[in-house]
Amino acid sequence: MNYSECIENARTRIGNYCKACPECNGRACKNQMPGPGAKGIGDTAIRNYDKWKEIRVQMDTIVENAPVDTSLKLFGKEFKYPFFAGPVGAMTLHYGDKYDDLTYNNILVDACAKGGIAAFTGDGTNEKVMIGATAAIKAAGGAGIPTVKPWNLETIKEKMKMVKESGAFAVAMDIDGAGLPFLKNLMPPAGSKTVEELHEVAEMAGVPFIVKGIMTRKGALKAVEAGASAIIVSNHGGRVLDQCPATAEVLEEIARAVGDSMKIFVDGGIRSGVDVFKALALGADAVIIARPFVTAVYGGAEEGVKSYIDKIGTELEDTMKMCGVTSLKEITRASVWMK
Repeated sequence: MNYSECIENARTRIGNYCKACPECNGRACKNQMPGPGAKGIGDTAIRNYDKWKEIRVQMDTIVENAPVDTSLKLFGKEFKYPFFAGPVGAMTLHYGDKYDDLTYNNILVDACAKGGIAAFTGDGTNEKVMIGATAAIKAAGGAGIPTVKPWNLETIKEKMKMVKESGAFAVAMDIDGAGLPFLKNLMPPAGSKTVEELHEVAEMAGVPFIVKGIMTRKGALKAVEAGASAIIVSNHGGRVLDQCPATAEVLEEIARAVGDSMKIFVDGGIRSGVDVFKALALGADAVIIARPFVTAVYGGAEEGVKSYIDKIGTELEDTMKMCGVTSLKEITRASVWMK
């Protein structure tokens, strides 16, 4: 099975909102929520996608004809490629009733681990979501990253117990989920966190703590102060705040500010191995791809996920070869062209 076949299959299985487009660029779903769309006028997901396409790669084939190494070392683990599957939740609400969060995570986590990468998993108001996600990660030998919502600290403590039992090698918090309605209405309040509160969360994590939802240099420096091991440059696919910049527009400035202090992930509109290359050139250590992995699961389950990993990995390897680099550390700002 290839990824094109996954897309065709997914269209009959993925519910009424997602269109399983040949290229997931945010245009068909735009501001469709429920569904995979963005908030407000719906152009942030589109902008994420478009801005990566404005960056061009620099070809150089007058080099030694040496093998290409796409492997990434991160938090004591080695991965085949520098990209990960992103956290997605509320599957039945947004993508129809073929899979719920538990069955989706079971497929994704296992398939990603077998494919040499790892999956981030989501969280929800139903405690079974985190229970199931951490169980899937434990079954995969800890090869996954649970993503905890910014609940109140007591709830976070309970979630972190599950994370520790799973043996996960890292844990994330999508602080950019602070504006989600179901968090706003909780008592005690959930959502935004101070530097001091994030520091407390980082301490209780016991494994590398990743803060997702950083879009400014200022925010990145706060994450460093809080003791985070990594950040994810992310605007939540445009789903939490209307009219944000694209992640490609802010990544380089953030990487310059904190790249020597922590690991940097980026997500948002990354849809090819060429895009992965561009993100690394602008200072990311790794990237996260979310929506296309949904299509992969719905279109082919484990085989679909494998096909997508192979597709992105092959494209990255080919781009590296044609741009004259043989390892990830050789990908630099000089590897890309921007206006």
